[in-house]
Amino acid sequence: MSKGTLFDKVWEAHAVKILPSGQTQLFIGLHLIHEVTSPQAFSMLRARGLKVLYPERTVATVDHIVPTENQARPFLDDLAEEMMVAIEKNAKDYGIRFYNIGSGNQGIVHVIAPEQGLTQPGMTIACGDSHTSTHGAFGAIAFGIGTSQVRDVLASQTLALSKLKVRKIEVNGTLAPGVYAKDVILHIIRKLGVKGGVGYAYEYAGTTFEQMSMEERMTVCNMSIEGGARCGYINPDEVTFEYLKGRDFAPKGADWDKAVEWWKSIRSDDDAVYDDLVTFDASEIEPTVTWGITPGQGIGVSESIPTPEMLAESDRAIAQEAYSYMKLTPGQPIKGTKVNVCFIGSCTNGRISDLREAAKFAKGKRVAEGVKAFVVPGSERVKKQAEAEGLDKIFLQAGFEWREAGCSMCLAMNPDKLQGDQISASSSNRNFKGRQGSATGRTLLMSPAMVVAAAVKGEVADVRELI
Repeated sequence: MSKGTLFDKVWEAHAVKILPSGQTQLFIGLHLIHEVTSPQAFSMLRARGLKVLYPERTVATVDHIVPTENQARPFLDDLAEEMMVAIEKNAKDYGIRFYNIGSGNQGIVHVIAPEQGLTQPGMTIACGDSHTSTHGAFGAIAFGIGTSQVRDVLASQTLALSKLKVRKIEVNGTLAPGVYAKDVILHIIRKLGVKGGVGYAYEYAGTTFEQMSMEERMTVCNMSIEGGARCGYINPDEVTFEYLKGRDFAPKGADWDKAVEWWKSIRSDDDAVYDDLVTFDASEIEPTVTWGITPGQGIGVSESIPTPEMLAESDRAIAQEAYSYMKLTPGQPIKGTKVNVCFIGSCTNGRISDLREAAKFAKGKRVAEGVKAFVVPGSERVKKQAEAEGLDKIFLQAGFEWREAGCSMCLAMNPDKLQGDQISASSSNRNFKGRQGSATGRTLLMSPAMVVAAAVKGEVADVRELI
């Protein structure tokens, strides 16, 4: 078993006791909730006459069902309005900090917590959302949990969990122009598989991650779950501390110095023991696009869709399913695949740096005729910052729509949905069947810059040709 890793240190620091089941009762330092997975949990509390044990450790926002165009209340969708009313009441009744629409702090849960300094190294973090692994970019151990576990954390501030193994994933070297954090994680998932991380926490290490900004690191950790890992993290360093310093909830003065000292101490030891080690060379990664129905079905933009013979026998059945659903032919180049919708946003790629990079390629260009393209900031703060920098004008002039903050078409639990078998170039994290709101809609995952290239060309294109 692993020893001396950040995962081991944080786990041990938060272990309350070992349960008869062999699981660890783990204290959760920060609990994030949203409108979709929390109503039932609060109903269970009320049914048992229970209180929220530490309401100051829970933070709520709304993101999944929030419209990004017409946000007038009541929402046109009755179920969405019902969820909004529920979280407003629950936050008020239980004394929970709540960032509602118009507060200036609302947004995707995995965007607002880091930008406000709520997410910090050495924390245990839980949220009723699978992409909670995002927060591991700070050197936190962050888990997505189910609704009954949301109830458990509200009532006890603890979770019963089995300890994970730790796999160290090293990527070394400098990424080529036009290659981004999104390409790195898609490449890793392609190589290790969507089930490769089952039972593991992923520690991302190496010079490639050391060179990344915090927001790039968040993109990588965000998609750990897509590779089967329960969580993914990067050891905190000066990049982490610089990002956090001065943020709303970050320690101040002498407390800051103490915090940094402790944060440095929880880094994985130089002689830490891992359960597995995998290495990659950054120079081998190119802009990556998914062609199938899992995030692991990805290829470089210069490659062709693999034929069954090129795949391991265990991958052929899902490939056949993907060929049929995606209406793509084995052996055809992915470049040149026509797109109908281009979406920039989500907890994977809806931060200010994502929008800045996308705007670089959108400036002076024009969305191809017949293509619907839109940009959804990850939070109200991101939207305000983007508008202060004039990014909204760049997108609008290029023919993109500029929206309000929310999850939008990442999972389409709101009015932003694909129609029929439209094909989407998306900066989000999942390309499952029906993920973007249509039972026959098709999703190609890629970086925000690649989405812009697709929007401009009207087909999958190599962003390097726009540099």
